Amino acid sequence: MSGALMLDVAGLSLTAEDRTLLKNPQVGGLILFSRNYQSPQQLSDLVTEIRTCAPDILIAVDQEGGRVQRFREGFTRLPPMAVLGRAFAEDASEAEALAVELGWLMAAELVAYGVDISFAPVLDLNFGVSEVIGDRAFSADAGVVTTLAGAFIEGMRGAGMASTGKHFPGHGWVVADSHHEIPVDERSLADVEAQDLLPFAALMEQGLDAVMPAHVIYQQIDSRPAGFSPFWIEQKLRAELGFDGVVFSDDLTMEGASVAGGFVERAQQALEAGCDMLLVCNNRPAALQVLSYLESVEHSGSERIERMRATALFSPDSLKKSERWKSAVEVAQRLINEPVN
Repeated sequence: MSGALMLDVAGLSLTAEDRTLLKNPQVGGLILFSRNYQSPQQLSDLVTEIRTCAPDILIAVDQEGGRVQRFREGFTRLPPMAVLGRAFAEDASEAEALAVELGWLMAAELVAYGVDISFAPVLDLNFGVSEVIGDRAFSADAGVVTTLAGAFIEGMRGAGMASTGKHFPGHGWVVADSHHEIPVDERSLADVEAQDLLPFAALMEQGLDAVMPAHVIYQQIDSRPAGFSPFWIEQKLRAELGFDGVVFSDDLTMEGASVAGGFVERAQQALEAGCDMLLVCNNRPAALQVLSYLESVEHSGSERIERMRATALFSPDSLKKSERWKSAVEVAQRLINEPVN
């Protein structure tokens, strides 16, 4: 049984406080950022240090490609997913094959260093208004997103990594960035179901492993952001769509989460809504507050988290000797130079 809290650390190695926290049974995950990465060897040393403290902890990162790639020097630079959407318009079958290779490459490089998951793929639609989503999305077309994200997930799975679709039920319609503001989507449920929800629903049928809800208020449907909403998680996601995978909250320190109250209230409401794991990042005092809350209620954690652990198929050396890695790197390098409309 995994603890419900995923937190972060400040540096390139662990402090004494970090080591103590990671041993706490309520801490089930650790997310890494660019500040935690200097080189492949340093990452290897850090992961070893983490696993020494907490052998079963889930290690995560955002390594989508494009603007959102935390590990760069020593890792293959990945293009934004919109490049694949553009390729799809020219040759759908070729674009699908490219998506498989990029998903495999992203996952294989991380898993080789002991990282379990990248929070990917983005399933939001690019309506052309959200700067925080933008070219992170595969396309504005739900069918194209479904096809390309499905292929990307196939590649991830082939490299031993589980998939996380975000940001349920869709962040692409709103202009506001939920990191800094409280986005409000004024559309009806019928509109969201006819557009944004389609890739999530289709990919759940294909075995999507996890989702991350959006810190967006869909005001015609619920007054709470999706990540704090029993309607969106328990009713729509679990009951109607039949999803039995993991639900990761988005970072509870984001401004979009502030409507739920203080950090303890945010954690409580996210758990009550149906989240399995709570992300509390870039704010150690907030993480400690949530940890204290989880200890006080003796939260039992979720068995679902166990499904997100990676299966290591390569060491870093053996990966870079493989013909598939060399071929996938060529794909990424070619696509990175493609202009995005």
